Amino acid sequence: MNKQAIFDKKNVLVTGGAGFIGSHLCDELLKDSKVICLDDFSSGAEKNIDHLLAESDFAFIKHDITKPINLESMPELQKFKIQFQGIQEVYHLACPMSPKYFNENKIAIALANSLGVKNALDIAKKHNAKFMHFSSSVVYGYLEAKDRKVSENDFGPINTISPRAVYDEGKRFAESLVDAYREAYKLDTKIVRLFRIYGPRMKLEDNQMIPDFISNALDNEDLIIYGDENFSSSFCFISDCIDACVKLMESDYYKPINIGSDVEINLTILANKLIKMIESKSKIKYEKEHFFMKPLAIPDVTIARNELGWMPIVTIEKGLESAIYEIRANKGIKGVKEAL
Repeated sequence: MNKQAIFDKKNVLVTGGAGFIGSHLCDELLKDSKVICLDDFSSGAEKNIDHLLAESDFAFIKHDITKPINLESMPELQKFKIQFQGIQEVYHLACPMSPKYFNENKIAIALANSLGVKNALDIAKKHNAKFMHFSSSVVYGYLEAKDRKVSENDFGPINTISPRAVYDEGKRFAESLVDAYREAYKLDTKIVRLFRIYGPRMKLEDNQMIPDFISNALDNEDLIIYGDENFSSSFCFISDCIDACVKLMESDYYKPINIGSDVEINLTILANKLIKMIESKSKIKYEKEHFFMKPLAIPDVTIARNELGWMPIVTIEKGLESAIYEIRANKGIKGVKEAL
């Protein structure tokens, strides 16, 4: 139990807080916490947190988490009284995850999944803070089996030198390190395995399926599916993801937990749905499978339902409407109503 006095609100650190998921998490945490957002903009974007910079309970620190940091010594964080109150929660998302620039970032990704995780854990250890590590469905490996849902007790294939190993195997190592700290230092740790989260603030032209589909459809360009007409996946809207993470941090559950949609969607059907929603003239085109756009397993979310009382509630139609609205606005195109 944390022994520091909490003056009014708890202090929360979010590494990777300017990213797609991290910025939405900062939005939610600011409702009842003081939030320190740490990011080096290797994947995140300043525009994701611009609306938070004037908030008195928010502070941004530009820093690479693979390098140690002493939060107490930073003048811009004096208002958080860290030397007296400490840090109560750490959410660790920092990792330069851009599918488009994956090969250029391989070393940075490997370091983020090792040194970065260690440095974030050391902050939690120093302040006896709760710690949440953001892992990924990639820990299950690439599964050939069709229509297979994976539970947290499944163990997929391992390839330490695959083209994606610094991320896939890096996430496995990170989970091991988090659990080692939990056992060695009695930390209250959480591990969340995310399955294809989507929504506003996803980067455009970054080789990510839904934003690329929407952007291309708005421009009446081909929607590219890297595979054949049988390629399917599942997609969980960002607000459902954030709800699950907050519930998990408040719970006593410490084992890895799947968070995502357990509804499988055929990508051709999804692409046609988007074309219809946007009234686009785009066509669907199939190309050779991309090493970062392979079919992934569908999550079994039984544990999340039983332990957290959580289930995704945003329909794919509502989620797509929200994503379309934001991307249309970013492109300066008018004519769609805000959905969410």
